[in-house]
Amino acid sequence: MPVIPQPLRPDDDGGTDAPVAAALSAFQTGTATAADVLAVLAGTRLLVPVVALLTESEVGEHGLRQEKESEMALPKLVGKDGREAVLAFTGTESMRRWRADARPVQATAPQVCQAARHESAAAVVVDVAGPVPFVIEGGMLQALATVEEAKRDVSAVDRLAREVPGATVARLGAAEEKRRGRWWSRRRA
Repeated sequence: MPVIPQPLRPDDDGGTDAPVAAALSAFQTGTATAADVLAVLAGTRLLVPVVALLTESEVGEHGLRQEKESEMALPKLVGKDGREAVLAFTGTESMRRWRADARPVQATAPQVCQAARHESAAAVVVDVAGPVPFVIEGGMLQALATVEEAKRDVSAVDRLAREVPGATVARLGAAEEKRRGRWWSRRRA
């Protein structure tokens, strides 16, 4: 039997978290960097939209076409260059700006980035319709996705170190390495 996941924050009112709004606003004015925004987004709840897609319809007894079956789908944005992006929103208001009939599903930024990688998307676009759109792509998309993936597969971090130029992975060493004065090992790609 399918299990319906519990929300990340059962008391969530759908509003944008104040630190997220402040970071995005500062980014827009040039007083914060993308790294500042990512640091805040990495620890907050985002909303991923799902929309109903009509899969089958029929003509009813009054001669009108009506829905027979529909499925819920994760919409993706397709850029002019053909690359795809998964959408995420900081709150329900920014989601409504994009599409009023979308339904929110709570997720962390690492979960959204992992979903983007599973969907072979090149990016995650946060608040595509504003107030401040923000894009997570490239090595940062891969790094945040790895945070989620490493919860189930510890070798994901080693793959990240091999695949992302400039990524550094540090680990605490074994007790005997501590005695010799080496308490961490570093692997650089």
